[in-house]
Amino acid sequence: MEYHVSLLTSEAQERLLAKVEVAPIAPNGSAAREAELWAQYNRQSAKNKARAEQRMALLMEVEAQEKAGSGRTAASNVVARKHGVCPRSIGDWRALVAGVPKEGWLPRLATQHKGGGKQVEIDEGAWQFFKKDYSRVSNPALKASYNRTVEEYAAPRGIAVPSFKTFKRRYDKEVPVLAQIALREGKEAVRLTNPPQRRTVLGLHAMEVVNSDGHEFDVFVEWEDGKIGRPIGIGIQDVYSRKMLAWRIGKSENTALIRLTFADLFQQWGIPENALMDNGRAFTSKAMTGGAKTRYRGKIAEDEVTGVLTSLGVHTRWAKPFRGSSKPIERAWRDLCAEHIAKHWSIEGAYTGNKPDAKPENYRQRAIPIAQFRELVAQQVAFHNARQGRRTEAAAGRSLDETFLASYNASTISKATQDQLCYALYESRESKCHKDHGAVQLFRNAYHTPEMVALRGQKVIVRFDPENLHSSVFIYRRTGEYLCEAPILSKVGFLDQQGAVEQGRAEANVRKQARKYVEAQNLLTERRMAELAKACAEPDDEVPRPKPGAARMVRPMGPTVAQLKPRQQTIPETAEPTFMDDFTAGIARLRVVE
Repeated sequence: MEYHVSLLTSEAQERLLAKVEVAPIAPNGSAAREAELWAQYNRQSAKNKARAEQRMALLMEVEAQEKAGSGRTAASNVVARKHGVCPRSIGDWRALVAGVPKEGWLPRLATQHKGGGKQVEIDEGAWQFFKKDYSRVSNPALKASYNRTVEEYAAPRGIAVPSFKTFKRRYDKEVPVLAQIALREGKEAVRLTNPPQRRTVLGLHAMEVVNSDGHEFDVFVEWEDGKIGRPIGIGIQDVYSRKMLAWRIGKSENTALIRLTFADLFQQWGIPENALMDNGRAFTSKAMTGGAKTRYRGKIAEDEVTGVLTSLGVHTRWAKPFRGSSKPIERAWRDLCAEHIAKHWSIEGAYTGNKPDAKPENYRQRAIPIAQFRELVAQQVAFHNARQGRRTEAAAGRSLDETFLASYNASTISKATQDQLCYALYESRESKCHKDHGAVQLFRNAYHTPEMVALRGQKVIVRFDPENLHSSVFIYRRTGEYLCEAPILSKVGFLDQQGAVEQGRAEANVRKQARKYVEAQNLLTERRMAELAKACAEPDDEVPRPKPGAARMVRPMGPTVAQLKPRQQTIPETAEPTFMDDFTAGIARLRVVE
Protein backbone atom coordinates (compact mmCIF):
# COMPACT_ATOMS: atom_id res chain seq x y z
CA MET A 1 0.00 0.00 0.00
CA GLU A 2 1.26 3.56 -0.79
CA TYR A 3 0.13 6.67 1.09
CA HIS A 4 0.81 10.31 0.30
CA VAL A 5 2.99 12.01 2.88
CA SER A 6 0.37 14.71 3.43
CA LEU A 7 -2.01 12.07 4.89
CA LEU A 8 0.32 11.40 7.80
CA THR A 9 0.24 13.33 11.03
CA SER A 10 2.60 16.24 11.50
CA GLU A 11 4.79 14.27 13.88
CA ALA A 12 5.01 11.36 11.42
CA GLN A 13 5.91 13.79 8.60
CA GLU A 14 8.69 15.33 10.69
CA ARG A 15 10.17 11.93 11.59
CA LEU A 16 9.98 10.81 7.98
CA LEU A 17 11.67 13.99 6.70
CA ALA A 18 14.39 13.55 9.31
CA LYS A 19 15.21 10.11 7.92
CA VAL A 20 14.71 10.75 4.22
CA GLU A 21 15.93 13.86 2.37
CA VAL A 22 13.00 14.92 0.27
CA ALA A 23 13.71 17.37 -2.55
CA PRO A 24 11.39 20.39 -2.56
CA ILE A 25 8.63 20.11 -5.05
CA ALA A 26 9.01 22.60 -7.86
CA PRO A 27 5.74 24.35 -8.55
CA ASN A 28 4.15 22.66 -11.50
CA GLY A 29 7.53 21.05 -12.11
CA SER A 30 9.01 24.25 -13.58
CA ALA A 31 11.44 26.80 -12.07
CA ALA A 32 10.49 29.24 -14.82
CA ARG A 33 6.89 29.06 -13.72
CA GLU A 34 7.94 29.85 -10.15
CA ALA A 35 9.88 32.95 -11.33
CA GLU A 36 6.87 34.09 -13.37
CA LEU A 37 4.56 33.78 -10.33
CA TRP A 38 6.91 35.84 -8.19
CA ALA A 39 7.19 38.47 -10.93
CA GLN A 40 3.39 38.72 -11.05
CA TYR A 41 3.30 38.96 -7.26
CA ASN A 42 5.80 41.85 -7.25
CA ARG A 43 3.54 43.73 -9.67
CA GLN A 44 0.58 43.40 -7.30
CA SER A 45 -0.57 46.31 -5.20
CA ALA A 46 0.27 46.59 -1.52
CA LYS A 47 -3.35 45.78 -0.68
CA ASN A 48 -3.25 42.45 -2.55
CA LYS A 49 0.12 41.59 -1.02
CA ALA A 50 -1.23 42.28 2.47
CA ARG A 51 -4.23 40.00 1.77
CA ALA A 52 -1.89 37.20 0.63
CA GLU A 53 0.21 37.58 3.77
CA GLN A 54 -2.94 37.37 5.92
CA ARG A 55 -4.05 34.16 4.19
CA MET A 56 -0.62 32.62 4.70
CA ALA A 57 -0.73 33.53 8.39
CA LEU A 58 -4.12 31.76 8.77
CA LEU A 59 -2.79 28.65 7.06
CA MET A 60 0.25 28.66 9.33
CA GLU A 61 -2.05 28.93 12.33
CA VAL A 62 -4.16 25.97 11.11
CA GLU A 63 -0.97 23.95 10.66
CA ALA A 64 0.09 24.82 14.20
CA GLN A 65 -3.30 23.61 15.49
CA GLU A 66 -2.78 20.33 13.61
CA LYS A 67 0.66 19.84 15.13
CA ALA A 68 -0.91 20.36 18.54
CA GLY A 69 -3.15 17.34 17.94
CA SER A 70 -6.30 18.82 16.42
CA GLY A 71 -7.78 17.47 13.26
CA ARG A 72 -7.59 19.47 10.06
CA THR A 73 -11.30 20.24 9.94
CA ALA A 74 -11.48 21.18 13.61
CA ALA A 75 -8.41 23.36 13.30
CA SER A 76 -9.81 25.12 10.24
CA ASN A 77 -13.12 25.81 12.01
CA VAL A 78 -11.37 27.23 15.09
CA VAL A 79 -9.18 29.57 13.02
CA ALA A 80 -12.15 30.60 10.82
CA ARG A 81 -14.32 31.57 13.82
CA LYS A 82 -11.40 33.41 15.43
CA HIS A 83 -10.71 35.60 12.41
CA GLY A 84 -14.24 35.81 10.99
CA VAL A 85 -13.64 34.00 7.71
CA CYS A 86 -15.39 31.10 6.05
CA PRO A 87 -13.88 27.64 6.81
CA ARG A 88 -14.38 26.72 3.18
CA SER A 89 -12.16 29.63 2.15
CA ILE A 90 -9.39 28.17 4.27
CA GLY A 91 -9.87 24.86 2.47
CA ASP A 92 -9.63 26.63 -0.90
CA TRP A 93 -6.41 28.32 0.14
CA ARG A 94 -4.94 25.01 1.26
CA ALA A 95 -5.80 23.59 -2.16
CA LEU A 96 -3.88 26.44 -3.86
CA VAL A 97 -0.66 25.59 -2.00
CA ALA A 98 -1.05 21.82 -1.82
CA GLY A 99 2.30 20.11 -2.37
CA VAL A 100 4.18 23.44 -2.52
CA PRO A 101 6.91 24.43 -0.03
CA LYS A 102 6.09 27.34 2.25
CA GLU A 103 8.46 29.67 0.40
CA GLY A 104 6.17 29.39 -2.63
CA TRP A 105 2.86 30.09 -0.87
CA LEU A 106 2.70 33.91 -1.13
CA PRO A 107 2.47 34.29 -4.95
CA ARG A 108 -0.22 31.55 -5.07
CA LEU A 109 -2.31 33.02 -2.27
CA ALA A 110 -2.37 36.49 -3.91
CA THR A 111 -5.43 37.40 -5.93
CA GLN A 112 -4.79 36.60 -9.55
CA HIS A 113 -6.32 39.40 -11.59
CA LYS A 114 -6.86 38.61 -15.22
CA GLY A 115 -7.66 41.02 -17.97
CA GLY A 116 -11.31 41.87 -18.48
CA GLY A 117 -12.83 41.03 -21.83
CA LYS A 118 -12.44 42.64 -25.17
CA GLN A 119 -10.61 45.96 -25.48
CA VAL A 120 -12.85 48.94 -26.20
CA GLU A 121 -12.36 50.15 -29.73
CA ILE A 122 -11.72 53.83 -30.46
CA ASP A 123 -12.29 55.41 -33.85
CA GLU A 124 -8.88 55.78 -35.50
CA GLY A 125 -9.51 59.38 -36.59
CA ALA A 126 -10.71 60.37 -33.13
CA TRP A 127 -7.73 58.65 -31.57
CA GLN A 128 -5.22 60.45 -33.83
CA PHE A 129 -6.96 63.78 -33.16
CA PHE A 130 -6.77 63.20 -29.40
CA LYS A 131 -3.16 62.01 -29.47
CA LYS A 132 -2.01 65.05 -31.43
CA ASP A 133 -3.92 67.46 -29.19
CA TYR A 134 -2.67 65.85 -25.98
CA SER A 135 0.96 65.50 -27.15
CA ARG A 136 1.91 69.20 -27.03
CA VAL A 137 4.53 71.13 -25.08
CA SER A 138 1.79 73.39 -23.70
CA ASN A 139 0.85 70.31 -21.66
CA PRO A 140 -2.95 70.42 -21.97
CA ALA A 141 -5.13 68.57 -19.47
CA LEU A 142 -6.44 65.15 -20.41
CA LYS A 143 -10.06 66.18 -19.91
CA ALA A 144 -9.64 69.26 -22.12
CA SER A 145 -8.07 67.25 -24.95
CA TYR A 146 -10.84 64.64 -24.65
CA ASN A 147 -13.55 67.31 -24.77
CA ARG A 148 -12.03 68.90 -27.87
CA THR A 149 -11.86 65.49 -29.52
CA VAL A 150 -15.55 64.88 -28.83
CA GLU A 151 -16.77 68.38 -29.73
CA GLU A 152 -14.58 69.18 -32.72
CA TYR A 153 -14.11 65.77 -34.32
CA ALA A 154 -16.47 63.06 -33.10
CA ALA A 155 -19.76 64.94 -32.66
CA PRO A 156 -19.82 66.58 -36.13
CA ARG A 157 -19.23 63.14 -37.70
CA GLY A 158 -21.64 61.26 -35.47
CA ILE A 159 -18.90 59.06 -33.98
CA ALA A 160 -19.33 57.55 -30.53
CA VAL A 161 -16.20 57.53 -28.35
CA PRO A 162 -15.55 55.81 -24.98
CA SER A 163 -14.70 57.63 -21.75
CA PHE A 164 -11.61 59.79 -21.33
CA LYS A 165 -10.13 57.20 -18.91
CA THR A 166 -10.11 54.73 -21.79
CA PHE A 167 -8.20 57.27 -23.86
CA LYS A 168 -5.71 57.77 -21.03
CA ARG A 169 -5.13 54.02 -20.58
CA ARG A 170 -4.52 53.54 -24.29
CA TYR A 171 -2.22 56.58 -24.44
CA ASP A 172 -0.10 55.26 -21.57
CA LYS A 173 0.00 51.84 -23.17
CA GLU A 174 0.94 52.90 -26.70
CA VAL A 175 3.16 55.95 -26.08
CA PRO A 176 6.37 55.24 -24.09
CA VAL A 177 7.04 57.39 -21.06
CA LEU A 178 10.16 58.95 -22.63
CA ALA A 179 8.13 59.92 -25.68
CA GLN A 180 5.44 61.45 -23.47
CA ILE A 181 8.07 63.54 -21.68
CA ALA A 182 9.57 64.71 -24.97
CA LEU A 183 6.18 65.62 -26.46
CA ARG A 184 4.59 67.23 -23.42
CA GLU A 185 7.55 68.68 -21.48
CA GLY A 186 10.33 69.32 -24.01
CA LYS A 187 13.98 68.51 -24.57
CA GLU A 188 15.18 69.84 -21.23
CA ALA A 189 12.85 67.48 -19.36
CA VAL A 190 14.19 64.60 -21.46
CA ARG A 191 17.76 65.59 -20.52
CA LEU A 192 16.85 65.57 -16.84
CA THR A 193 15.75 61.95 -17.08
CA ASN A 194 19.44 61.10 -17.41
CA PRO A 195 21.28 61.05 -14.05
CA PRO A 196 23.61 64.04 -13.62
CA GLN A 197 27.33 63.61 -14.07
CA ARG A 198 29.29 63.28 -10.84
CA ARG A 199 32.60 65.09 -11.04
CA THR A 200 35.41 65.02 -8.50
CA VAL A 201 37.81 67.84 -7.61
CA LEU A 202 40.24 65.78 -5.54
CA GLY A 203 42.67 65.68 -8.47
CA LEU A 204 42.86 69.51 -8.59
CA HIS A 205 44.61 72.07 -6.42
CA ALA A 206 43.93 75.68 -5.51
CA MET A 207 44.06 78.15 -8.46
CA GLU A 208 44.26 75.33 -10.99
CA VAL A 209 40.73 76.02 -12.21
CA VAL A 210 38.56 79.05 -11.48
CA ASN A 211 35.06 79.71 -12.73
CA SER A 212 33.44 83.07 -13.30
CA ASP A 213 29.85 84.19 -13.69
CA GLY A 214 27.58 87.19 -13.27
CA HIS A 215 24.58 87.58 -10.98
CA GLU A 216 21.87 90.23 -10.79
CA PHE A 217 21.06 91.00 -7.17
CA ASP A 218 17.42 91.13 -6.10
CA VAL A 219 18.03 94.49 -4.43
CA PHE A 220 17.36 98.11 -5.38
CA VAL A 221 20.40 100.38 -5.00
CA GLU A 222 20.99 104.07 -5.56
CA TRP A 223 23.98 104.79 -7.80
CA GLU A 224 26.32 107.76 -7.49
CA ASP A 225 24.34 109.71 -10.10
CA GLY A 226 21.08 109.23 -8.18
CA LYS A 227 19.58 106.60 -10.46
CA ILE A 228 17.87 103.52 -9.01
CA GLY A 229 18.53 100.03 -10.34
CA ARG A 230 19.51 96.46 -9.59
CA PRO A 231 23.28 95.89 -9.42
CA ILE A 232 25.20 93.19 -11.25
CA GLY A 233 27.90 91.20 -9.48
CA ILE A 234 30.83 89.50 -11.20
CA GLY A 235 32.42 86.76 -9.13
CA ILE A 236 35.40 84.43 -9.51
CA GLN A 237 35.43 81.20 -7.50
CA ASP A 238 38.11 78.57 -6.99
CA VAL A 239 36.72 75.25 -8.23
CA TYR A 240 38.75 73.09 -5.86
CA SER A 241 37.88 74.80 -2.57
CA ARG A 242 34.74 76.71 -3.67
CA LYS A 243 36.20 79.87 -2.10
CA MET A 244 35.03 83.19 -3.59
CA LEU A 245 38.31 84.81 -4.63
CA ALA A 246 37.32 88.10 -6.28
CA TRP A 247 34.17 90.09 -6.97
CA ARG A 248 33.03 93.44 -8.36
CA ILE A 249 29.70 95.32 -8.42
CA GLY A 250 28.54 97.33 -11.45
CA LYS A 251 25.53 98.54 -13.38
CA SER A 252 25.75 95.90 -16.10
CA GLU A 253 27.62 92.76 -17.08
CA ASN A 254 30.29 94.35 -19.27
CA THR A 255 33.83 93.58 -20.31
CA ALA A 256 35.37 96.36 -18.20
CA LEU A 257 33.81 95.01 -15.00
CA ILE A 258 34.93 91.45 -15.80
CA ARG A 259 38.46 92.60 -16.60
CA LEU A 260 38.76 94.49 -13.31
CA THR A 261 37.52 91.45 -11.40
CA PHE A 262 40.22 89.30 -12.99
CA ALA A 263 42.75 92.03 -12.24
CA ASP A 264 41.83 91.74 -8.54
CA LEU A 265 42.35 87.97 -8.81
CA PHE A 266 45.78 88.40 -10.41
CA GLN A 267 46.88 90.94 -7.82
CA GLN A 268 45.71 89.06 -4.72
CA TRP A 269 46.17 85.39 -5.59
CA GLY A 270 48.06 85.03 -8.88
CA ILE A 271 47.30 83.72 -12.35
CA PRO A 272 45.14 80.57 -12.65
CA GLU A 273 45.89 77.82 -15.11
CA ASN A 274 42.31 77.38 -16.39
CA ALA A 275 39.21 79.56 -16.36
CA LEU A 276 35.71 78.14 -16.77
CA MET A 277 33.79 81.09 -18.18
CA ASP A 278 30.15 81.91 -18.68
CA ASN A 279 28.99 81.86 -22.31
CA GLY A 280 27.81 85.49 -22.34
CA ARG A 281 29.22 87.95 -24.85
CA ALA A 282 30.90 90.05 -22.18
CA PHE A 283 32.96 87.05 -21.04
CA THR A 284 33.80 85.97 -24.60
CA SER A 285 34.75 89.45 -25.80
CA LYS A 286 37.99 89.98 -27.67
CA ALA A 287 39.29 92.16 -24.85
CA MET A 288 39.21 89.11 -22.56
CA THR A 289 39.82 86.12 -24.83
CA GLY A 290 40.92 87.58 -28.16
CA GLY A 291 43.21 85.23 -30.01
CA ALA A 292 41.97 82.11 -28.23
CA LYS A 293 41.22 79.35 -30.72
CA THR A 294 38.45 77.87 -28.57
CA ARG A 295 36.37 81.04 -28.23
CA TYR A 296 33.74 80.13 -30.86
CA ARG A 297 32.23 83.62 -30.70
CA GLY A 298 32.59 86.08 -33.55
CA LYS A 299 35.04 86.01 -36.42
CA ILE A 300 38.63 85.33 -35.42
CA ALA A 301 40.87 87.69 -37.40
CA GLU A 302 44.58 87.15 -37.82
CA ASP A 303 45.44 90.66 -36.58
CA GLU A 304 42.90 90.88 -33.76
CA VAL A 305 43.91 92.21 -30.35
CA THR A 306 45.18 89.55 -27.95
CA GLY A 307 42.87 89.27 -24.94
CA VAL A 308 43.93 89.61 -21.31
CA LEU A 309 43.49 85.93 -20.43
CA THR A 310 45.07 84.74 -23.66
CA SER A 311 48.14 86.94 -23.22
CA LEU A 312 48.66 85.67 -19.65
CA GLY A 313 48.49 82.03 -20.70
CA VAL A 314 45.16 81.24 -19.04
CA HIS A 315 43.39 78.40 -20.85
CA THR A 316 39.74 79.40 -21.22
CA ARG A 317 36.88 76.91 -21.17
CA TRP A 318 33.21 77.64 -21.74
CA ALA A 319 30.12 76.42 -19.90
CA LYS A 320 27.17 75.19 -21.92
CA PRO A 321 24.45 77.79 -22.55
CA PHE A 322 21.53 77.68 -20.09
CA ARG A 323 23.31 75.02 -18.03
CA GLY A 324 23.81 76.36 -14.53
CA SER A 325 25.05 73.02 -13.26
CA SER A 326 28.18 73.42 -15.40
CA LYS A 327 29.49 76.16 -13.10
CA PRO A 328 29.90 75.50 -9.34
CA ILE A 329 29.63 79.24 -8.69
CA GLU A 330 25.87 79.04 -9.36
CA ARG A 331 25.48 77.18 -6.06
CA ALA A 332 27.43 79.92 -4.29
CA TRP A 333 25.20 82.62 -5.79
CA ARG A 334 22.10 80.84 -4.52
CA ASP A 335 23.46 80.48 -1.00
CA LEU A 336 25.26 83.81 -0.71
CA CYS A 337 23.09 86.25 -2.64
CA ALA A 338 19.55 84.94 -2.20
CA GLU A 339 19.58 84.68 1.59
CA HIS A 340 22.60 86.32 3.17
CA ILE A 341 22.71 89.49 1.04
CA ALA A 342 19.35 90.22 -0.58
CA LYS A 343 17.39 89.45 2.62
CA HIS A 344 19.84 90.96 5.10
CA TRP A 345 18.22 92.95 7.91
CA SER A 346 20.29 96.07 7.18
CA ILE A 347 18.73 96.53 3.73
CA GLU A 348 15.14 95.65 4.63
CA GLY A 349 12.77 97.32 2.19
CA ALA A 350 15.14 97.10 -0.78
CA TYR A 351 14.43 93.44 -1.58
CA THR A 352 12.71 93.01 -4.97
CA GLY A 353 11.71 89.35 -4.81
CA ASN A 354 13.26 86.62 -6.92
CA LYS A 355 10.49 86.62 -9.56
CA PRO A 356 7.75 89.00 -10.71
CA ASP A 357 4.97 87.19 -8.84
CA ALA A 358 6.93 87.01 -5.57
CA LYS A 359 7.27 90.67 -4.68
CA PRO A 360 7.36 91.41 -0.93
CA GLU A 361 4.82 93.62 0.80
CA ASN A 362 7.39 96.42 1.20
CA TYR A 363 8.39 96.37 -2.49
CA ARG A 364 10.21 99.57 -3.56
CA GLN A 365 10.14 100.97 -0.06
CA ARG A 366 13.78 102.05 -0.21
CA ALA A 367 16.98 101.91 -2.23
CA ILE A 368 20.37 101.25 -0.63
CA PRO A 369 23.32 103.57 -1.46
CA ILE A 370 25.73 101.65 -3.62
CA ALA A 371 28.65 102.27 -1.23
CA GLN A 372 26.71 100.68 1.64
CA PHE A 373 25.71 97.76 -0.56
CA ARG A 374 29.33 97.11 -1.57
CA GLU A 375 30.34 97.04 2.11
CA LEU A 376 27.57 94.53 2.82
CA VAL A 377 28.67 92.28 -0.05
CA ALA A 378 32.29 92.37 1.13
CA GLN A 379 31.21 91.43 4.65
CA GLN A 380 28.98 88.57 3.57
CA VAL A 381 31.60 87.18 1.16
CA ALA A 382 34.07 87.06 4.06
CA PHE A 383 31.50 85.27 6.24
CA HIS A 384 30.72 82.88 3.38
CA ASN A 385 34.37 81.88 3.00
CA ALA A 386 35.00 81.57 6.76
CA ARG A 387 31.88 79.57 7.67
CA GLN A 388 32.77 76.20 9.21
CA GLY A 389 31.20 72.82 8.54
CA ARG A 390 31.35 72.85 4.75
CA ARG A 391 30.32 69.52 3.25
CA THR A 392 32.06 69.85 -0.11
CA GLU A 393 34.30 67.06 -1.33
CA ALA A 394 37.51 68.95 -0.61
CA ALA A 395 36.42 70.79 2.57
CA ALA A 396 35.14 67.78 4.57
CA GLY A 397 33.95 69.94 7.46
CA ARG A 398 36.49 72.73 7.17
CA SER A 399 35.80 76.28 6.01
CA LEU A 400 36.40 77.38 2.42
CA ASP A 401 39.25 79.62 3.59
CA GLU A 402 41.03 76.75 5.34
CA THR A 403 40.52 74.41 2.38
CA PHE A 404 41.89 76.95 -0.07
CA LEU A 405 44.92 78.00 1.98
CA ALA A 406 45.94 74.40 2.72
CA SER A 407 46.16 73.67 -1.01
CA TYR A 408 47.41 77.14 -1.99
CA ASN A 409 50.45 76.95 0.29
CA ALA A 410 51.41 73.57 -1.15
CA SER A 411 50.92 74.47 -4.84
CA THR A 412 52.97 76.28 -7.45
CA ILE A 413 51.09 79.44 -8.44
CA SER A 414 52.13 81.88 -11.18
CA LYS A 415 52.39 85.43 -9.86
CA ALA A 416 51.52 88.49 -11.95
CA THR A 417 54.20 91.13 -12.57
CA GLN A 418 53.46 94.84 -12.49
CA ASP A 419 53.39 94.96 -16.30
CA GLN A 420 50.92 92.09 -16.39
CA LEU A 421 48.71 93.83 -13.85
CA CYS A 422 48.80 96.98 -15.96
CA TYR A 423 47.93 94.87 -18.98
CA ALA A 424 44.96 93.37 -17.16
CA LEU A 425 43.72 96.55 -15.51
CA TYR A 426 43.62 98.66 -18.64
CA GLU A 427 41.14 98.23 -21.43
CA SER A 428 42.50 98.07 -24.96
CA ARG A 429 41.14 99.68 -28.09
CA GLU A 430 42.50 100.10 -31.58
CA SER A 431 42.94 103.67 -32.78
CA LYS A 432 44.61 105.52 -35.64
CA CYS A 433 47.20 108.22 -35.03
CA HIS A 434 46.65 111.61 -36.59
CA LYS A 435 48.25 112.01 -39.98
CA ASP A 436 50.11 115.22 -38.98
CA HIS A 437 51.02 115.11 -35.28
CA GLY A 438 50.29 111.45 -34.32
CA ALA A 439 47.81 112.12 -31.47
CA VAL A 440 45.09 109.54 -30.78
CA GLN A 441 41.45 110.33 -30.12
CA LEU A 442 39.58 108.37 -27.42
CA PHE A 443 36.11 109.19 -26.09
CA ARG A 444 36.48 112.80 -27.30
CA ASN A 445 39.79 113.10 -25.49
CA ALA A 446 43.13 113.52 -27.25
CA TYR A 447 46.39 111.97 -26.05
CA HIS A 448 49.83 112.87 -27.38
CA THR A 449 53.53 112.73 -26.68
CA PRO A 450 56.41 113.80 -28.97
CA GLU A 451 57.37 110.17 -29.55
CA MET A 452 54.05 109.66 -31.35
CA VAL A 453 55.12 111.83 -34.26
CA ALA A 454 56.85 108.77 -35.71
CA LEU A 455 53.46 106.97 -35.65
CA ARG A 456 51.60 109.44 -37.87
CA GLY A 457 48.82 107.71 -39.79
CA GLN A 458 49.49 104.29 -38.21
CA LYS A 459 47.05 102.11 -36.30
CA VAL A 460 48.03 101.39 -32.70
CA ILE A 461 46.55 99.75 -29.59
CA VAL A 462 45.64 102.19 -26.83
CA ARG A 463 45.36 100.83 -23.29
CA PHE A 464 43.50 103.03 -20.81
CA ASP A 465 41.74 102.99 -17.46
CA PRO A 466 38.00 103.22 -18.22
CA GLU A 467 37.33 104.60 -14.75
CA ASN A 468 39.87 107.44 -15.17
CA LEU A 469 39.95 108.69 -18.74
CA HIS A 470 41.86 111.83 -17.71
CA SER A 471 44.95 109.84 -16.82
CA SER A 472 47.65 108.85 -19.28
CA VAL A 473 47.20 106.07 -21.81
CA PHE A 474 49.71 103.50 -23.00
CA ILE A 475 50.48 103.04 -26.67
CA TYR A 476 51.29 99.59 -28.09
CA ARG A 477 51.92 98.34 -31.56
CA ARG A 478 49.27 96.08 -33.04
CA THR A 479 51.73 93.22 -32.64
CA GLY A 480 51.93 93.85 -28.87
CA GLU A 481 55.18 95.85 -28.41
CA TYR A 482 55.04 98.72 -25.93
CA LEU A 483 55.83 102.13 -27.44
CA CYS A 484 55.20 105.01 -25.05
CA GLU A 485 52.94 106.65 -22.48
CA ALA A 486 50.77 109.50 -23.73
CA PRO A 487 49.20 112.09 -21.40
CA ILE A 488 45.87 113.72 -22.11
CA LEU A 489 45.73 117.02 -23.97
CA SER A 490 43.65 119.22 -21.67
CA LYS A 491 41.11 121.60 -23.12
CA VAL A 492 41.51 125.34 -22.50
CA GLY A 493 39.13 128.25 -22.73
CA PHE A 494 38.74 130.07 -26.00
CA LEU A 495 40.19 133.30 -24.54
CA ASP A 496 42.53 131.67 -22.03
CA GLN A 497 45.83 133.58 -22.38
CA GLN A 498 47.75 131.19 -20.19
CA GLY A 499 46.66 128.30 -22.39
CA ALA A 500 47.91 130.17 -25.45
CA VAL A 501 51.24 130.80 -23.76
CA GLU A 502 51.61 127.14 -22.88
CA GLN A 503 50.71 126.15 -26.43
CA GLY A 504 53.37 128.51 -27.79
CA ARG A 505 55.89 127.13 -25.32
CA ALA A 506 55.04 123.59 -26.43
CA GLU A 507 55.49 124.50 -30.06
CA ALA A 508 58.83 126.15 -29.27
CA ASN A 509 59.95 123.03 -27.45
CA VAL A 510 58.99 120.96 -30.46
CA ARG A 511 61.02 123.21 -32.76
CA LYS A 512 63.96 123.11 -30.37
CA GLN A 513 63.79 119.33 -30.17
CA ALA A 514 63.57 119.06 -33.93
CA ARG A 515 66.61 121.39 -34.27
CA LYS A 516 68.60 119.15 -31.93
CA TYR A 517 67.66 116.13 -33.96
CA VAL A 518 68.71 117.89 -37.16
CA GLU A 519 72.06 118.96 -35.70
CA ALA A 520 72.68 115.44 -34.48
CA GLN A 521 72.54 114.21 -38.05
CA ASN A 522 75.79 116.16 -38.89
CA LEU A 523 74.66 116.84 -42.47
CA LEU A 524 77.00 118.27 -45.17
CA THR A 525 76.85 121.98 -45.95
CA GLU A 526 75.77 123.32 -49.35
CA ARG A 527 79.33 124.58 -50.03
CA ARG A 528 80.81 121.14 -49.39
CA MET A 529 78.12 119.55 -51.58
CA ALA A 530 79.06 121.98 -54.41
CA GLU A 531 82.73 121.14 -54.05
CA LEU A 532 82.00 117.45 -54.27
CA ALA A 533 79.76 117.96 -57.28
CA LYS A 534 82.40 120.11 -59.04
CA ALA A 535 85.05 117.49 -58.46
CA CYS A 536 82.86 114.94 -60.13
CA ALA A 537 82.18 117.30 -63.11
CA GLU A 538 85.94 117.90 -63.87
CA PRO A 539 87.61 114.57 -64.67
CA ASP A 540 91.42 114.40 -64.39
CA ASP A 541 92.07 112.77 -67.80
CA GLU A 542 90.36 113.66 -71.03
CA VAL A 543 88.47 110.73 -72.39
CA PRO A 544 89.04 110.36 -76.20
CA ARG A 545 85.93 110.48 -78.30
CA PRO A 546 85.29 107.39 -80.41
CA LYS A 547 85.47 107.69 -84.20
CA PRO A 548 83.24 105.88 -86.72
CA GLY A 549 84.66 103.50 -89.25
CA ALA A 550 83.36 105.63 -92.17
CA ALA A 551 81.45 108.87 -92.72
CA ARG A 552 78.36 108.83 -94.92
CA MET A 553 77.12 111.92 -96.69
CA VAL A 554 73.41 112.53 -96.22
CA ARG A 555 71.47 114.22 -98.93
CA PRO A 556 68.74 116.39 -97.45
CA MET A 557 65.21 115.58 -98.57
CA GLY A 558 61.82 117.17 -98.04
CA PRO A 559 61.15 120.75 -96.94
CA THR A 560 64.73 121.27 -95.88
CA VAL A 561 65.97 121.07 -99.45
CA ALA A 562 64.67 124.46 -100.28
CA GLN A 563 66.11 125.87 -97.13
CA LEU A 564 69.53 124.38 -97.90
CA LYS A 565 69.66 125.74 -101.48
CA PRO A 566 72.30 128.45 -101.90
CA ARG A 567 71.01 131.91 -101.93
CA GLN A 568 71.80 134.00 -104.99
CA GLN A 569 74.24 136.66 -104.00
CA THR A 570 74.28 139.99 -105.78
CA ILE A 571 77.76 140.44 -107.07
CA PRO A 572 78.75 143.94 -107.78
CA GLU A 573 79.30 144.56 -111.43
CA THR A 574 82.66 145.89 -110.74
CA ALA A 575 83.80 142.78 -108.77
CA GLU A 576 84.41 139.36 -110.35
CA PRO A 577 83.79 136.06 -108.38
CA THR A 578 86.87 134.67 -106.80
CA PHE A 579 87.87 131.05 -106.09
CA MET A 580 86.86 131.32 -102.50
CA ASP A 581 83.41 132.46 -103.50
CA ASP A 582 82.88 129.44 -105.72
CA PHE A 583 84.25 127.07 -103.07
CA THR A 584 81.96 128.47 -100.35
CA ALA A 585 78.93 128.13 -102.58
CA GLY A 586 79.77 124.49 -103.25
CA ILE A 587 80.31 123.66 -99.63
CA ALA A 588 76.88 125.12 -98.75
CA ARG A 589 75.21 122.35 -100.73
CA LEU A 590 76.80 119.61 -98.67
CA ARG A 591 76.05 118.26 -95.09
CA VAL A 592 78.36 115.98 -93.26
CA VAL A 593 76.89 113.45 -90.78
CA GLU A 594 79.19 111.44 -88.51
